[in-house]
Amino acid sequence: MDPEQEYADLFAALWPRLFRMAAAITGEHQAAEDAVQAAFGKAYASWSRVRNADHPEAYLRRMVLNEILGSRRAGWFRRERAVELVETGRVVDPPDTTVVDRDAVWRAVRALPVRQRAVIVLRYYEDLSEEQIANVLGCSRGTVKSQASAALANLRRAGVPNGGDPR
Repeated sequence: MDPEQEYADLFAALWPRLFRMAAAITGEHQAAEDAVQAAFGKAYASWSRVRNADHPEAYLRRMVLNEILGSRRAGWFRRERAVELVETGRVVDPPDTTVVDRDAVWRAVRALPVRQRAVIVLRYYEDLSEEQIANVLGCSRGTVKSQASAALANLRRAGVPNGGDPR
């Protein structure tokens, strides 16, 4: 297949999912779009390496996350930017019929430190295993476990039922 077409197909298939992941981690649609766009730009520039990777989706997921984390380290998050309204509503949690305010949960998730937020989003939103998260973040499974534990404790302190843990 033509490399240009392969890239276009991968872009079309992965953009929505990577954008949703990035938006959940950054809490901002514009920042998410910037991170995904930058990652895809870099992927295009090194397309032979990306297309030959064992798992191109995982490769791109890590590129997007690196864009987010790198921009946070560079002080990007301190500059002024528009805030979008978050979809609000109430959701009934079937196991114990607890009513959960989705907006309050996402506010609590956005208040987490970025690494904890990334672990929560990758685990519960992207449904990745601890090993996959460790690969994406470039850390050990133990670090993923400790970050998840700290994040869930922070969410519990913020009043999120079960700390946001769906189990």
